[in-house]
Amino acid sequence: MNTIPAPDTRQDMRLIPAATACWLAALSGLLLGWWIALATGLAAAILAVLILWRARRNPRARDTAAALLILGLLAAGPISWRIRDAQRDELRTAATEGRPAALRVTIAERPKPVRSAGYADQQAGARSVVLAADVHTASVDGQPVSTTGRILLLAPVTQWAPLLPGQEVTATGMLMPPRGADLTVAVLSVRGPPAAPGLAPWWQQAAAQLRSGLHDLCQALPDEPAGLLPGLVLGDTSALSPRVEQEFVAAGLAHLTAVSGGNLAVVCGAVLLLLRLLRLGPRLSATAAGACLAGFLVLVGPEPSVLRAGVMAAVTLLALALGRRGSALPALAFAVCLLVVADPAMATDFGFALSVCATGGLVLLAPRWADALVRRGVPPGFAEGLAVPLAAFLVTAPVLAGMAGSVSLVSVLTNVLAAPVVAPATVLGVLATVTGPWWPGAGKVLVHLADPEARWLITVARHGARAPGAVIAWPGGWLGGLLAAAVLVGLVLAVRHRRVRVLLALLVAGALLVFVPVRVLAPAWPPRNWAMVECDVGQGDAVVLATADPGRAVVVDAGPEPGPVDECLHRLAVDRIPLLVLSHLHADHIGGLASVFDGRTVGAIAVGPGRSPGWAWRQVAAEAARQAVPLVELNPGERLDWPGLALEVLGPRYVPARADGPQDGTTINNSSVVLRAETPAGHVLLTGDVELAAQADLLADIGNLKAEVLKVPHHGSRYSLPSFLAAVAPRVAMVSVGAGNTYGHPSKSTMDTLVALGARVTRTDLDGDTAVITGAAIVRRGEPRGPPRR
Repeated sequence: MNTIPAPDTRQDMRLIPAATACWLAALSGLLLGWWIALATGLAAAILAVLILWRARRNPRARDTAAALLILGLLAAGPISWRIRDAQRDELRTAATEGRPAALRVTIAERPKPVRSAGYADQQAGARSVVLAADVHTASVDGQPVSTTGRILLLAPVTQWAPLLPGQEVTATGMLMPPRGADLTVAVLSVRGPPAAPGLAPWWQQAAAQLRSGLHDLCQALPDEPAGLLPGLVLGDTSALSPRVEQEFVAAGLAHLTAVSGGNLAVVCGAVLLLLRLLRLGPRLSATAAGACLAGFLVLVGPEPSVLRAGVMAAVTLLALALGRRGSALPALAFAVCLLVVADPAMATDFGFALSVCATGGLVLLAPRWADALVRRGVPPGFAEGLAVPLAAFLVTAPVLAGMAGSVSLVSVLTNVLAAPVVAPATVLGVLATVTGPWWPGAGKVLVHLADPEARWLITVARHGARAPGAVIAWPGGWLGGLLAAAVLVGLVLAVRHRRVRVLLALLVAGALLVFVPVRVLAPAWPPRNWAMVECDVGQGDAVVLATADPGRAVVVDAGPEPGPVDECLHRLAVDRIPLLVLSHLHADHIGGLASVFDGRTVGAIAVGPGRSPGWAWRQVAAEAARQAVPLVELNPGERLDWPGLALEVLGPRYVPARADGPQDGTTINNSSVVLRAETPAGHVLLTGDVELAAQADLLADIGNLKAEVLKVPHHGSRYSLPSFLAAVAPRVAMVSVGAGNTYGHPSKSTMDTLVALGARVTRTDLDGDTAVITGAAIVRRGEPRGPPRR
């Protein structure tokens, strides 16, 4: 947790104008063009000269103007020139044409995995990594090209993830234009392994061994804490489950898994406290803390927010070593100036902006707010505990809104609840990292001591993410961030001025008159007497069939990833599942299997005859063994009964000769278990992902396919027979589909056919969770999950 600096009513602001001008010049140059950076720098320099002329006898104003003049000239010169070179780089021109290239590069940062949800026979997880690299030599179409820029490599995870910063490799692939507004000149899409890799520096190899050692130690913990602890300590989220990652974002705790000033404050603070107890002098203490700081920076990697925090901490430690009382604000301003001049791309990095804003808020706002609360009778400890997350939320909300395209309304509360365990977990994790290689027993003990803290953070994030209205959608990008900043400025003005408060109250009252009636008149969730719910799990399937016993339901399929199906079951208050049916073994139907068991008893897992793809079958079998539940096979003609619910197995009618052998996606889809459920709302036909051949088999072998409700096959794809849909003749057709999916689901032709048959069509990407109640009536929960993560 970030600690509050000692209150200082006279903060040294002399470097603030220079840092602001430098950052603004680089930001505008990257977003709008290098000549804007040149103009901004020259304007800052001219303003500085005018201030120097008018304030010759004011030392503080003279110092401010001198710093502004220097940084203005740097912005007008080196910064704008570097932006110009990047925007005119020959590789950038070649990238716009999508030409093949071979590059000799040096890896600049640790590889970052690109996670995606599972679909069809593609397993969920990271299939690619992104690596920032500096180019030494380049050839495009076999011809040498002059370049001095930085590129991004998009490469296969298994072959490129082990690379370390400082390694030289040769990469070949297809060039693509960069998307971000930074100094990246091109993106190289690589398919093969790195060629002629060089050796990484010894310190990077040592850091990699320490990071790997922490992961090994964490294997003794349950999966979720084991993935979270390296993220808390080192910012390494490679083992963090997608579910926990999403919950931390929704709860406003994502900053805990990104190493920043808080981590450095904890590590350096712990070292300084220990050396102070040993009664060592300030210079020796600052030197020792500086050595630990350098080691920690190498350990976690050269991320923008880490470099910002590291430079700031180094300046503060230098002031301590010189016997001067350090000031956080000048150190922050100096860090911004130094880093933006060294790497202008920092100016557009959201993580860097988040770190700078958070530190500024803690320096300028938190101490004053804490003092104000203490004057009103709040105990000092509680005052600081409230002031820190509130100040951090206020100053970082615009950045987070622009970065995530959403605003967490529970982040203040979740950060207050999380704060007490962050520092202990960080210290224990760092100690485990450095002691594990030479004393594994002590490392395991330290990891187990950090386990309760990690579990508490997961609990806080999970309940925070589940809170109604925890996250509201917001425009993304820099414009969204500026809009959020304008809203916050309006709120601050409202607090300070009576007229603005009245105007704001009128606006809020008008909004309440418009939106609250919609909420009040909307049906409660879950609706009474619900018989079936199509869960919004993104691009995948998950259906819940109620029994006559409250809290008891049959589940068919589990969605593409952990989390969404669990949230749906939680909202339905389902805690007993006599049978979990997996229609087939594609990733978008089994990816959330583990989360179905979270806090629930499951009687058995049922599958069809298919055993392909092999990795999916092994995953299902392993989960069944881990949960100690039987794994059974359903066959056509079987019937299963519970109070208020009966299932009849209709398919698959055709089983491949080798159900356990390699099969293509269509064969696996056609092996889906097809169920007809008898519910109080009528018959429900659950079709998995059956395509044309399997639908024709059902038409030929089953005399009566009619059902009031149809779970539309294969997310409404175009592979649906009109005759099959006509034979079902549903009153309600439910499509489970992810917003913004790239597969063309649902197909317009399929939707048109269903509408022509008189069916009422629902879509989870538009309606969210959707329930069927008595009489085949539809109740929509709304609040769809939004576009899939990429």
